[in-house]
Amino acid sequence: MMGGRGAGKTRAGAEWIRGEIEARRAHRIALVGETLSDVRDVMIEGPSGLCALRWRGARPQFQASRRRVTFETGAQAYVFSAEDPDSLRGHQFDRAWSDELSKWAHGVDTWNNLQFGLRLGERPRQAATTTPAPVPLIRRLLDDETTTVTRASTFANRANLAPAFFEQIIARYEGTRLARQEIDGELITEVAGALWTAETIDAARLKSPPALKRIVVAVDPPASSGPNAAACGIIVAGCDAGGDAHVLADRTLHGCGPLAWARVVANTYAAYMADRVVVEVNQGGEMVGTLLHQVDRSIAVRAVHATRSKHVRAEPVAALYEQGSVHHVGTFRELEDQMCSFSAAREPSSESPDRVDALVWALTDLMLRDKDIIPRVRRI
Repeated sequence: MMGGRGAGKTRAGAEWIRGEIEARRAHRIALVGETLSDVRDVMIEGPSGLCALRWRGARPQFQASRRRVTFETGAQAYVFSAEDPDSLRGHQFDRAWSDELSKWAHGVDTWNNLQFGLRLGERPRQAATTTPAPVPLIRRLLDDETTTVTRASTFANRANLAPAFFEQIIARYEGTRLARQEIDGELITEVAGALWTAETIDAARLKSPPALKRIVVAVDPPASSGPNAAACGIIVAGCDAGGDAHVLADRTLHGCGPLAWARVVANTYAAYMADRVVVEVNQGGEMVGTLLHQVDRSIAVRAVHATRSKHVRAEPVAALYEQGSVHHVGTFRELEDQMCSFSAAREPSSESPDRVDALVWALTDLMLRDKDIIPRVRRI
């Protein structure tokens, strides 16, 4: 099932499992989520999870130490995380429920191992619930003729959600590409004229980076603060000895004040032992650098001024992706969605591409400028 945020996907998955168990068709079940805590807190003990449902008999019993849920019928469900695909090896099931596939760090490997384990009974079956994103696993499942797809909009579950959620959050994004994906549950693939495609990003994706000779933290600060302000784009990237770039982290923040994002930048700079912070100062001028130094005087700051349009600045960076010279280490869903919708024809009302702006500044500094390297000692 694909659906928007708060569309009742988790409840639908839990109810499907309950129906299979009470009909005595399910005996050994796999519960797979992004992390072990997600399985426990959302799929099992959450307000829409298995333990929150009304059962004909006794409620299921969750044994956290054994990562196992036991049902009155004798059926048992086992907990697995997409962070550890190999944990599924050696197990076998007749039913499985996977939640939020689009967010899985090792989606393809986890899914493949789960399929090898679905081998019990006459007709093993599985359900997957997620807000869709154009990642390889989701596209593969939608292209599979054996997949049955159901969709639900966030609006379909409005009666169970807080009115403020619709007034303040949904209204802000309604009508945008992001809303079609996150609210309506549509799989949005390519945008005509977009500088990046999901295939290009996926082709160069890595699980871990090589040794890096330089690391930068790039910041695209907002002009204002508050819940309706633009986000503060914060991207970490580095380059290796061969000249390739590696996107390491997206630390973008929403609705925070200058001091809050400055602290996050300083912490990120220290955590990654970065060589410098690259910050756009069109909005704040010299105050941006001053603010960062108030938080941490040791930060090396390079101030950059935007003199060309966002699209023109992004074009040479997009070309580096086409050459296979930029690698994403892991998956950065919100950044990649923004990249794949970024084109010269973007509507003025569209969400500001703060993540893309920060990405462009980071990769420009690493790959498209003369390198004045700042020596630093990096612990190994």
